[in-house]
Amino acid sequence: MSDLESADFFRDQTFVPDPYPYFDELREQCPVARERHHGVYMVTGYEEATEVYHDTETFSSCNSVTGPFPGFPVPLEGGDVSELIEQHRDELPFSDQLPTLDPPVHTAHRGLLMRLITPKRLKENEEFMWRLADQVIDEFIGDGKCDLIRAFGAPFTMLVIADLLGVPEEDHEIFRTELSVRPDRAIGSTERDTLAHSPLEFLYDRFTTYVEDRRRAPRDDVMTGLASARFPDGSTPEVIDVVRIAANLFAAGQETTVRLLGAALEVPPRPSANMDRHQPGRTRGNDVVVHPVPHVGHLAGW
Repeated sequence: MSDLESADFFRDQTFVPDPYPYFDELREQCPVARERHHGVYMVTGYEEATEVYHDTETFSSCNSVTGPFPGFPVPLEGGDVSELIEQHRDELPFSDQLPTLDPPVHTAHRGLLMRLITPKRLKENEEFMWRLADQVIDEFIGDGKCDLIRAFGAPFTMLVIADLLGVPEEDHEIFRTELSVRPDRAIGSTERDTLAHSPLEFLYDRFTTYVEDRRRAPRDDVMTGLASARFPDGSTPEVIDVVRIAANLFAAGQETTVRLLGAALEVPPRPSANMDRHQPGRTRGNDVVVHPVPHVGHLAGW
């Protein structure tokens, strides 16, 4: 057994900067291989991965966020565990969020999301981005330096998504305060004040208020479009369905984009042997900006 094969991919931090030798070794053995620590089937072949993603009758996304952690609530026995998944889906973490849903529920909710993100809306959002970038930079430019993630990446990303979803600009400061997106507060902080409430709870409460208000009294604004959007079959979603879509876009979109900004400006302490292969270029004039390697260890499913 090689050193790579004996290592725990899900816990070994040495894989974070350069996971590719591990993937290569797995692929050489078999495009679908079962790792020894958690019993996870690792799919490294392109054709095999494509087949898994498209075969929603056989594979579920119910654990796509957590992977092998924290496990399933009951033992999974037999060849077909579809009924067990449906019986215990609500007990799984993030079970009400879009990435963990399966068809036909996922299809309907994804269709609802796509009705909100139109070319016209994206163009309007782009115009807001230019104005917002100047506003956020103005907050720290006088200092002559900044923490890119805290001072720029987090507030910029959060407010871009807020605007995309139609959060009124007069409420933007409330979102920054409640979600702790301030230059002097850490993202993912474990300080008592930032753990006093759940960010999803705030988002659920806030967007429930928005959607219910716009359904009672429609206005000529983006939030009314969000509140009045329908499923692809023409049916009207429950308020909570719209709220979950908005909250998921906030949570997942913000984290992913902030990580991307951080990875793009990461300074590798020791250049990887695979950097030329997987990070083929640097921006001219700035030797520390590299093409980002994703810092997400896995996408999982049952």
